[in-house]
Amino acid sequence: MLPAADQAFLTERGLAHQVTIEAGMSCVVLKGWEMPLGYSHSQVDLLMRLAPGYPDIPPDMWWTSPAVTLVGGGQVEATQVTEYYLGRAWQRWSRHFRPGQWQPGVDGLETYLARVRREMLRSARRPA
Repeated sequence: MLPAADQAFLTERGLAHQVTIEAGMSCVVLKGWEMPLGYSHSQVDLLMRLAPGYPDIPPDMWWTSPAVTLVGGGQVEATQVTEYYLGRAWQRWSRHFRPGQWQPGVDGLETYLARVRREMLRSARRPA
């Protein structure tokens, strides 16, 4: 269900994961994703929903469960929507690629997760 390079990356990094097909999307759940300092939870499950055509089509958004806030109770920008996938509630992180930012044939889960990490770090430092 995942390209070989993505499967190898997840396995080599020892990232506990589960891949499920739901509503035509490949749902990749990373168990126990470590959140940067500054969030209400130190670990969450991270969901990425990959559209048919991935990796030529970039991922769009990601989701965490449980929902997180900033330490001190502030909301994380563009995370106020709750959606339901795989039988549970997920906090949607509404983040999108600009045209040309995703490179088909080059980018995959390794580069996407680096983007997720950078954005989580940036959001934790941003004043609420």
